[in-house]
Amino acid sequence: MKNIIVGMSGGVDSAVAAYLLVKKGYNVEGIFMKNWEDDSEYCTSEADYLDALQVCDKIDIPLRTVNFSKQYWNRVFKYFLNEYKSGRTPNPDIMCNTEIKFKEFLDYAINLGADKIATGHYVQIKKNENKFKLLKGSDPNKDQSYFLYGLKQSQIKKVIFPVGSLKKSVVREYAEKLGFNNSKKKDSTGICFIGKRNFKSFLKEYLPEQPGEIITLDGEIIGQHDGLMYYTLGQRKGLGVGGASDKKGSPWYVIDKDLNKNRLIIGQGIDNKKLYKISLTASKINWISGNATKLKNCYAKIRYRMDDAPCIIKKITPNSIKVEFLEPQFAIAPGQSIVFYNKDECLGGGVIDKSIN
Repeated sequence: MKNIIVGMSGGVDSAVAAYLLVKKGYNVEGIFMKNWEDDSEYCTSEADYLDALQVCDKIDIPLRTVNFSKQYWNRVFKYFLNEYKSGRTPNPDIMCNTEIKFKEFLDYAINLGADKIATGHYVQIKKNENKFKLLKGSDPNKDQSYFLYGLKQSQIKKVIFPVGSLKKSVVREYAEKLGFNNSKKKDSTGICFIGKRNFKSFLKEYLPEQPGEIITLDGEIIGQHDGLMYYTLGQRKGLGVGGASDKKGSPWYVIDKDLNKNRLIIGQGIDNKKLYKISLTASKINWISGNATKLKNCYAKIRYRMDDAPCIIKKITPNSIKVEFLEPQFAIAPGQSIVFYNKDECLGGGVIDKSIN
């Protein structure tokens, strides 16, 4: 009988994942991870722990806790701050998966005697000869492969994703029938350590304001920004500028950042050509198979909530690539991740360095 340790978040997905493993006859134990020290009103860790505990009591498995806050601070949050200081837009949730959930937690569980770990992520694993493939989750609205492109073969072979083949609605039905308190709990969204607070206000606690000019593409000064790190390319809300007489009612978007002059460059209209780029370069590449893909034509996402876009991969160096899209893409943001797909298979990805016209 295999020993499986489940990362219990307090959410419905990990709860049902644990139940399904118990149902299959595995020896199951739960672990609740605390990755962020915060006693404010925005922190939900205590409530999340109680939800996880109620589930474990229901399905009769033990639950222990572990604190990875120090590791999270050093390996995820410092990276997050440094990227914003550099005018980039990082994705800490991807880093959390790579550095904490599938490294720290995985190692911790294996040292406890686990054969494998399990989480509630909506992805699937398929073994092909001696290689493991990471596939999209069956529910297209919940697929989370974008956030797991950093996984390696040594990690994937020790992981189970029990809900990856299910629709979210089915997962909730399981939870409700089983009497889980979290059966109707809303999905967590946004950056995990921020909670339901204003993102800009949170960032100001760590990165002080550095005011500068907001200018149009024509060089006209029309406002002042609080600091370039508080804005991302393609951002529309929170710019503090109104419409212009020549395009009355057209919203403003962040087009670019002039780091040398501390200027935020904006333009009007979602159809503004300056918002769209045809290619990009990326580095810190991870190929899930362990080897660079031989596919030159595939599909990619430059953000989580977007359709797969056809593209061509061109190798620059062993750990950097140039990607050309068949059609221009909206607001390619340095610091975000580009993730590649071949149909339902997640091939891997990397961090965007810059976009190119």
